[in-house]
Amino acid sequence: MNKIPIGISSCLIGENVRFDGGHKRDAYITGTLGEHFEFRPFCPEVAIGLGIPRPTIHLVKIAGDIRCVGVKNPELEVTDALRAYAQGVSPLHADLCGYIVKKDSPSCGMERVKVFTNGQPHKEGIGIYTEVLLKNNPLLPVEEEGRLGDPGLRENFIQRVYVLHRWKNLLAEGLTLNRLMHFHARHKLIIMSHGDYRELGQLLASATKDNVADIADQYIKQLMPMLKNVASRGSHVNVLQHIQGYLKKELDSDDKAELCEIIERYRNGEIPLIVPITLLKHHFRKAPDPYIEESFYLSPYPQEMRLTNQL
Repeated sequence: MNKIPIGISSCLIGENVRFDGGHKRDAYITGTLGEHFEFRPFCPEVAIGLGIPRPTIHLVKIAGDIRCVGVKNPELEVTDALRAYAQGVSPLHADLCGYIVKKDSPSCGMERVKVFTNGQPHKEGIGIYTEVLLKNNPLLPVEEEGRLGDPGLRENFIQRVYVLHRWKNLLAEGLTLNRLMHFHARHKLIIMSHGDYRELGQLLASATKDNVADIADQYIKQLMPMLKNVASRGSHVNVLQHIQGYLKKELDSDDKAELCEIIERYRNGEIPLIVPITLLKHHFRKAPDPYIEESFYLSPYPQEMRLTNQL
């Protein structure tokens, strides 16, 4: 299978582009994620000619406007250059399905970047380059490497990457009403774990062959922000119990009791999500259901990623 294209801050894959000539290679990113993602590196600070090594820069609030200037030499002003670079490479972002940025960076940080006001730092900024990236690509899953250490945020990011990847494949194959409905059906249980799927269902109910392009555009613009909500343990339990309903005629009393117990133990935080999912997969192998078999909920990404082992 072709790897999924992901943008990334160059230093995170081991390129020596940091201000001090070093890198911030992340073993999880280059190892586990590198097995499935094709990384396309960007380093805006090097790209605008700051050099390696280079003077450090930071964000400063000046007359209500946030600027990116040199720490030791405030006359080193690179705000507009970083914005221009971000706009210039925007076409290279068009086919990306996700982006991993360097936390705390005045150019690449996604959130809580230090902004200095009268010499005092406040964690309230966004890197200049990433701010443009987010504005130009509102549907793109973007995450900082530091936040990927959180199991819930990591799973959420990767799940969104795979959903967007499948969406782009759908468009590449040719959008039809049937394909749109099929996409929704396969993702419905995932959507249920993130929020109320009924609004999307009502939107699709108004779809026809004549307006399918417009409805699809509205659909993905609602879906991707919804998926940014990290699925809670309680919402997963609701979905697991919903799936269990497809087995009510297939399981004997002992199997039903075991499944209920496993789901309850997951609810109480005693076991990870992979345990009830594995048990459900076991039962569906013996009693296949076409809808569950097509759904992505039980297998949202390659099992080698082992994301649900920690949830």
